[in-house]
Amino acid sequence: MKKITILLILLGFAFGFKYLNSASSKIISPKYHTSEQIEAYQDTLTRAPIAAGQYFLPSSSCRDCHGFDSTQSSSVDEAGNDVNLVDRWESTMMALSSKDPFWKAKVRQEIMINPGHAGDLQNRCLDCHAPLGSYTSKYHGQPFYGLSDLASDTLGKDGVSCAACHAIGPNGLGTGSFYSGNIPYDTNRVEYGPFTSPFVGAMQLYEGLTPVYSPHMDNAKVCSSCHTLVTQTSDLSGAYTGGHFVEQATYHEYVNSSFPGNNISCQSCHMPQINEGIIIASSTAGLTPRSPFNQHTFQGANLFMLNLIKNNKDSLNVYVSNDKFDSTIVATSVMLQQKSIDLDIILDSVTIDTAFYRVKIRNKAGHKFPSGYPSRRAVLQMVITDGTNDTIFRSGIFNNQQRVIGENSSFEPHHAVISQSNKPQIYELIPGDVNGDFTSILERAAVVLKDNRIPPDGFTMASPVYDTTLISADAISDPDFNKTGMTEGSGTDYVIVHAPVTGAVGNLKIRAKMFYQAVPPKWVDQLFAMSAPEIDKFKAMYQGADQRPFLMVSDSIVNIGLTTGISEKLKGEIMVWPTVSVDGKVNIEAQYGDLIREVDVYTTDGKNPIHIINTSYRTQLTLELPPASGVYYLRIRTGYKTYFKKVVRS
Repeated sequence: MKKITILLILLGFAFGFKYLNSASSKIISPKYHTSEQIEAYQDTLTRAPIAAGQYFLPSSSCRDCHGFDSTQSSSVDEAGNDVNLVDRWESTMMALSSKDPFWKAKVRQEIMINPGHAGDLQNRCLDCHAPLGSYTSKYHGQPFYGLSDLASDTLGKDGVSCAACHAIGPNGLGTGSFYSGNIPYDTNRVEYGPFTSPFVGAMQLYEGLTPVYSPHMDNAKVCSSCHTLVTQTSDLSGAYTGGHFVEQATYHEYVNSSFPGNNISCQSCHMPQINEGIIIASSTAGLTPRSPFNQHTFQGANLFMLNLIKNNKDSLNVYVSNDKFDSTIVATSVMLQQKSIDLDIILDSVTIDTAFYRVKIRNKAGHKFPSGYPSRRAVLQMVITDGTNDTIFRSGIFNNQQRVIGENSSFEPHHAVISQSNKPQIYELIPGDVNGDFTSILERAAVVLKDNRIPPDGFTMASPVYDTTLISADAISDPDFNKTGMTEGSGTDYVIVHAPVTGAVGNLKIRAKMFYQAVPPKWVDQLFAMSAPEIDKFKAMYQGADQRPFLMVSDSIVNIGLTTGISEKLKGEIMVWPTVSVDGKVNIEAQYGDLIREVDVYTTDGKNPIHIINTSYRTQLTLELPPASGVYYLRIRTGYKTYFKKVVRS
């Protein structure tokens, strides 16, 4: 009799919960503000076994076991800090992906420009921003899943939620068939995890799902389906050209780096590990602590949008307390300031009229910096002041609209050398349309006008995935960009500065700073020229937001005296121009009285088609590159040293 009673109780638990997982189900959410009110609201989202014909559950079904444990017996570290999975996740851009107002505004803009492509456009966008809703809808035979479907879909509104990652199967993952939002979900009602021998009883009983161990959950491939995105190209009339554009290839940038070989995955940085044992679920006695434990903090670089959503969470129907937002904002700030780049000023020499120095930028990330959506960029700011605090040189300065002073209205090219004020160095990806003009309309993106984002360590043009991670010609021709001598893969860029300081009084101070902009004004100009509910809503939020770029890192050198000598480092300095030659002619000039003795031209396969011995030892000469377009390396020997330069014949 006792066994029968226990069985009936268990059956009551198994079937006594409300079903919430239907792709068409709605949750009408009141507006709660305090932590206590939010938690009370979340308690109404009762977990439920999975319904017939469904394959995923919303994150609310995971909260009871993997959320905050009031008894502090699970999801806490040895110091007693709460590290539960759900609370850490729900204030991240992963959780907010389907509510991101910038993303929604851009989707609406694309639909308005090419309404005939509305179905395909929304499929492509929502496959990653609302993956469970999109997949479920199409699994049940619907050809398209769009913003109107998302508005009433619990699974879709959950963004990149628990099952959105843990239901991804290993088969085919990280291959061409499963990029651009084509996610290989396992519909056998399983949840993959990184720990061996998972305890299956509770999840099977309460949720109708089976936890399964799989090593792919610790592999960067699990991120590849959405972070390798290729879009179709349309001309200005809306007709498909048959061409494609790589909107982002963060996963391929990672593959083309030293990180995989060093066993560093995406999870290593964006889900930092705790090495101590953590009990990962509540409501079940006797669970074994698990380690290493990946925290679900998902910190990236989109600090601007996190702050904007936090400050507009009521109108965006976001029910997350401010303290959780603050935790994610702090983690994102740390990622930008401590784990993204290093910046150093290297002083070469200062004459009576010119300061010669270099700014070294080293990428510490496992992908290009910046990476992801093309609006994101980094701006190098340099300022020189004299002993009276007068500014005598400046570059990369923002005006009161947070636009960069001196930036080319089309796009600012990459600079190997900066020798005048208001010539900025901006690291970014610039898409161009079929006419070669800058566009922020992704479906019109046809060509890469510029991509000088700093590659990761180990990145080479010989990689099999280089076709999706191209560097633009202006950066390729920079002899200090991602290379040491003729060897690629340094993950660095040296910006050479010849700053005029004529008229300076007293000692100089040189400062360099790197700023990050997630949504610069240039990227919303075309958007705000249009009007629709999603666009107007985001426009009001954007105009009311703090648009100031985020200061990542800085360096300075003070008390620099003016001299009349030339540093030994500068003797033998070589100027080569143009670095991108249309007619094939390239000028070479030795500086500071040095002489050119010998020049060799090499192709990328090491062949040496041109060899010049300059018997007159001139300070300047002009050579003509071989007729074939492509990249060429120059080896130039002067009286002081040998230099390697890279040029491009277009």
